[in-house]
Amino acid sequence: MSSSENLCLLSARELVRLISSGEASAVEVLDAHMARIERLNPRINAICTLVPDRALAEASEVDRRRAAGDPLGPLAGLPIAIKDLVRTRGIRTTFGSPIYRDNVPEEDALIVERVRAAGAVVIGKTNTPEFGAGSQTFNPVFGVTCNPHDPSLTCGGSSGGAAAALAAGLLPIADGSDLGGSLRNPASFCGVVGFRPSPGRVPRFPTQFGWDDLSVLGPMARDVEDVALLLQAIAGPDPRSPIARPEPGEAFGKLEPRDLRGLRVAWTPDLGRYRVASEVKQVCAQAVSRFADLGAEVGEAAPDLSGVDDIFRTLRAWLFAQRLAADLEGHRDQMKDTVVWNIELGLALSGRDVSRAFAERTALFRRVVAFFERWDVLVLPTVQVLPFDLSVPYPTEIEGEPMTTYLDWMGTCYAITVTTCPAISVPCGKSASGLPVGLQIVAPPGRDRDALEIALAFERVAGLPNTPIELASLTGG
Repeated sequence: MSSSENLCLLSARELVRLISSGEASAVEVLDAHMARIERLNPRINAICTLVPDRALAEASEVDRRRAAGDPLGPLAGLPIAIKDLVRTRGIRTTFGSPIYRDNVPEEDALIVERVRAAGAVVIGKTNTPEFGAGSQTFNPVFGVTCNPHDPSLTCGGSSGGAAAALAAGLLPIADGSDLGGSLRNPASFCGVVGFRPSPGRVPRFPTQFGWDDLSVLGPMARDVEDVALLLQAIAGPDPRSPIARPEPGEAFGKLEPRDLRGLRVAWTPDLGRYRVASEVKQVCAQAVSRFADLGAEVGEAAPDLSGVDDIFRTLRAWLFAQRLAADLEGHRDQMKDTVVWNIELGLALSGRDVSRAFAERTALFRRVVAFFERWDVLVLPTVQVLPFDLSVPYPTEIEGEPMTTYLDWMGTCYAITVTTCPAISVPCGKSASGLPVGLQIVAPPGRDRDALEIALAFERVAGLPNTPIELASLTGG
């Protein structure tokens, strides 16, 4: 690692401080990250598209503004690569599909507008599975993304390129999206932090389905405070989103770790309904004891999520059918089998099927609200398994229990999606073989800051390293 690459080991907050004070330039920070990308990305394939000339121009503009005494944004000079499901003006956006291999949007998505306005430097795109379907990041356009902790294993998904890039120090911050766990799953697998905010916290535009609250956008980083830093820039109302929340992004500044004394913590190893690998449960159970050490009242409990699997599968399939039916009709031969299955499942639904799912979800939400009258926070494993082999599209069994579809092993994430609760995955320990394990911290509906501040308190007491891994095994030294 070159001496300049030491900048890649710093937090996003420290990089912003250095750039704003003139102790480092945005161009120097960009050059350091580009050098690390050149050295490590060919092995892990986290960043699938690079636009170095554009990035240099943006970094130079940040330095020009600082020299002129102009105000700088909260993300001034931070390199970021946008998930390849999100539209970027003038930068190829493929959705991980050969159908869109050469697609170059003419406008930025709102989240990209906001990170640019906050001073971030967009360097390219991060890899994602085809149409974001599945928590294993591979596609026929760019190939597979490896886990920096062990390149023979998956980084998770669908924000897998983002999580791998963070863990390897290729980026200090990253965006992601989450339908069934796509911010939380790869964060757990790669040992970083991924936050699924409340629906509407980070508004989406343009979008086909403005009322969709299953899929959300959110921040990723190597620690909770950097996640909050990015959230400040991308959260906040927008009149074009019918579900946008009114609180400004600034509401997530100046996080303080929550005083956990007396906090009522509900711990569940499996939500009472899913098979979770024994080693994952053991690591998370040991981590939960930290809450008790800080004075929290910990008990084993879970909300009544009856019907959650059918609700999620029905509404997910319905969304897939609405979004991708035309692509299926014209390009079936260019779509992976799991995507085809999900679309066809949606096309077979009746209006009664969909309305029943919405009604059952309403009843489930009421039970979740009642649960949080007794408990302040819910904690559970983020993912049901440890990172698995790159050659495996998805786990087909967990300790002898068959997984019949590519969704079955993601229940601990997608069940929380259905509740609308904000949820954050934070590193909580490692397996016997040294693989990261994430703990999912779930706050009551709408209580995003609570989730962040409880996660920050846990992160402080857990004391796990949050600097990039050096990946000596990838570089030969």
